[in-house]
Amino acid sequence: MPKLGLVDLEILFLGINGNGDFNERNIEDSALKRLGVGRILDSLASLKDRKLIDLNKDGSFSITSLAKHYLWNDKIPLWINILRILEIKSFSIKEISSFLRKTEKEIVDEIENLRKNQLVLMSPQRMDSKIIKMFEILPEGIEKLETVEKEGFEKHGLEEKIKPDNQILSIVSIVIKEINDSEITPEKKEKITFKLNQIKEKLQNQLL
Repeated sequence: MPKLGLVDLEILFLGINGNGDFNERNIEDSALKRLGVGRILDSLASLKDRKLIDLNKDGSFSITSLAKHYLWNDKIPLWINILRILEIKSFSIKEISSFLRKTEKEIVDEIENLRKNQLVLMSPQRMDSKIIKMFEILPEGIEKLETVEKEGFEKHGLEEKIKPDNQILSIVSIVIKEINDSEITPEKKEKITFKLNQIKEKLQNQLL
């Protein structure tokens, strides 16, 4: 799949919002109006050359199945589409949600797992007197994406990083206390509590 730039993404997004089609008026009414006519025409020509849009007889445009497949195919895991869009530019949760047409909750859940897998980075930025959480892809994320593109997502899932229940830690603490209060030999008591403390420490590290 050809790499997309921000303008490419914005143009294709017009088509997605227009059930696959868009025209000159749609472009003029969008944020793309900030660009000159020449820049827009160049981008349209580039997208057509890469078989991402088709020119219709009435002068309008249609996005191709190839373009739809890249970012808007529900059969592709959402985390892959998030990495793909972050490879274009860093975005906020709200922006990612808008472009991928997913709820913010869906994006938050996936991007948190990407962050825990050290594939994306969150950087707070001040915008209009507000602090916005912006997300960017890390080198490891690019490497993961390249592997998926070459070998297929069926072979490369995303490891689930699930936090252990805090109740587990409480149970371990109770067991340690009960052992210490029991009448078993001090030597055996020390061995058991040592092993339980090791488990407790590992669980606590996963919670950080």
